[in-house]
Amino acid sequence: MQVSLACETERNIREMPAAAHGLSIESLTKRYGNLVVVDNVSLSVERGEFLTLLGPSGSGKTTILMSVAGFVEPTSGVIRIDDRVITHLPPEKRNFGMVFQGYALFPHMTVGENVAFPLKVRGRPSGEIAERAKAALDLVQLAPLRDRLPSQLSGGQQQRVALARALVFDPDMLLLDEPLSALDKKLRAELQTELKDLHQRLGKTFIYVTHDQDEALSMSDEIAILSQGRIIQKDSPAALYERPLTHFVADFLGKSNFLVGRVGQHDGSGFSYVVNDRRFLQAAAAPAAADGGTVLIGLRPEKVEVRGDARPDTANHLEGTIAKWSYLGANLTIVADTPAGELSATVPSWRSRVTPTVGGEIWLGWEPDASVVLVDDR
Repeated sequence: MQVSLACETERNIREMPAAAHGLSIESLTKRYGNLVVVDNVSLSVERGEFLTLLGPSGSGKTTILMSVAGFVEPTSGVIRIDDRVITHLPPEKRNFGMVFQGYALFPHMTVGENVAFPLKVRGRPSGEIAERAKAALDLVQLAPLRDRLPSQLSGGQQQRVALARALVFDPDMLLLDEPLSALDKKLRAELQTELKDLHQRLGKTFIYVTHDQDEALSMSDEIAILSQGRIIQKDSPAALYERPLTHFVADFLGKSNFLVGRVGQHDGSGFSYVVNDRRFLQAAAAPAAADGGTVLIGLRPEKVEVRGDARPDTANHLEGTIAKWSYLGANLTIVADTPAGELSATVPSWRSRVTPTVGGEIWLGWEPDASVVLVDDR
């Protein structure tokens, strides 16, 4: 008995990791007149990887994605899929699936017709088109809605249709340009989980663009953080969050306290530094600067211990006065005025050792390895 195309698609899903493709970008630059939008960017994306390009508006992330897709012609540089140069190849020759922020569905076509459209323009047989469109809709759990028009769907359902359409022709990789930014917070969180699950099931290479830090952290295998057309740091989400290299990365990805101090004594395990006559310890493999030099320290708020009645049993501690606070359900955020400047702390609400009141006196503390030394790129 002949195996149906739907079954073949499911089999392909399981076998996809071996067929996934890698991408490399070398010295990519894009100028519009005197304006440099992408500035000598080089990066590689491993086969089957979920890479996110993350950065503020105007950082160049969408221009990089559009250059990969073939919609933007680079000023210079080379783009390869595996070992094949595709820099000047037109979009229709690249076999990439594309999902946009605005869905880009044909309003006069049904869900099924929208998903089938890429196969029709490729001249595939009608039987294959029907089977593959159904399999793609099954993949995003929308097969029962195949006869509806896009206007009859919610935003999340429309984005699922766009995703199915981008996958129906078995693309070499999937490019996603802020596909969830038009959705509300709860729906975005749901679709983030679904997209990550879909990536794991398919094993295809995903390149994703967003300016949402939480989205990038929750979905990506690796994140490339961009600013002013350049990659500032590229690493796993955990490495970027726990060990940012620069002030920009620490400030853009999550929240941080910043302490500017003067380096004191150092040994093999770290060094001391002084902020407004208060001495603290920093764990570091090498001194950040010569004795007396300036050092920038980054400290995540959730790594700060807060006590109301006793000094924390930590290497670094100082007193403070609550300037403001916020209740966020699971967490409390406390901002305190201290001799070292304003410091923020985030603690679990249910086990907070402080009942916060503006003007209340507290103690804050942290360990030497809770903070990191940063390059001051402000």
